Amino acid sequence: MRIVSLLPAATEIVACLGLLDHLVGVSHECDWPDPVRKLPRITHCPIHGGNLDSGVVDRWVSRTLEEQGTLYRLDEAKMRELGPGLILTQRLCDVCAVDYGSVAAFAGTLPGPPTVVNLEPNTLEEIFGDIRRVAAAAGEPGRAEPVLEALRARVEKVRRDAAAAGSRPRTCLLEWVDPPFAAGHWGPELVDLAGGVELLGRVGEESVRVTWEAVRAAAPEVLVLACCGYTAARTLEDVPRLRALPGWDDLPAVRSGRIHAVDANAHFSRPGPRTVDSLEILAEILHPEVFAGRFPDRGAVRVEP
Repeated sequence: MRIVSLLPAATEIVACLGLLDHLVGVSHECDWPDPVRKLPRITHCPIHGGNLDSGVVDRWVSRTLEEQGTLYRLDEAKMRELGPGLILTQRLCDVCAVDYGSVAAFAGTLPGPPTVVNLEPNTLEEIFGDIRRVAAAAGEPGRAEPVLEALRARVEKVRRDAAAAGSRPRTCLLEWVDPPFAAGHWGPELVDLAGGVELLGRVGEESVRVTWEAVRAAAPEVLVLACCGYTAARTLEDVPRLRALPGWDDLPAVRSGRIHAVDANAHFSRPGPRTVDSLEILAEILHPEVFAGRFPDRGAVRVEP
């Protein structure tokens, strides 16, 4: 089975299933695990790899989607050359990958034609279901259960230990800062499992643009900046924008120094096996008295108020 993955989460699912030898092409964003960096790139985005201001990125995304309907270009010639039997893509988010309709239509012109699998999870359980679906589509259904058993065990340990903590901090998990976006889909669920109360996002629903006034009114005790596609270091570059906003200094999270930037590019933005890493990161942020030192260092950074 020759597999092409058009999104990073799918690539990581293929890897966790031990099927990297079947992967022949990936998207421009696929960067983990390291061996996939050498594979042919099937998609392209004009601003990928740049260091544009987050407000500029937001405006470019909105304008490009309105004018062109997609942010990405699919290398059809390369896809034909690779001859995949399985294409992994998604239609959950137009900002995350080349649009599903274009991929499905093009796949219909290829020999076979290849199977196109749409990964569209909104919850942690649906992410786990996608791992099972990819294994089945690749003809290796038995590979999924050992992976899922290990992931579920990690989730349950965090849930159980967080539930025994003495508090549930009021939390805002933001996936963009200019403008602010409250994390949706699996994000609020991770906050809940990690022992917090998500104030603005809703489990299983889309991430939504919110006003700064809404963030102020929510008065989070913990503020987690998980900017979609950004590393923690890149997110820190946008923190001055937040500091300049009215009422920043009055937020409980600012007064207590409980603001963190995380590597959303590696974890929070990718609905695959490393979503459980995201849960463990949140658990240590929300309850350091319980979880400090229990997990590997995954690059979360405490932000100076």
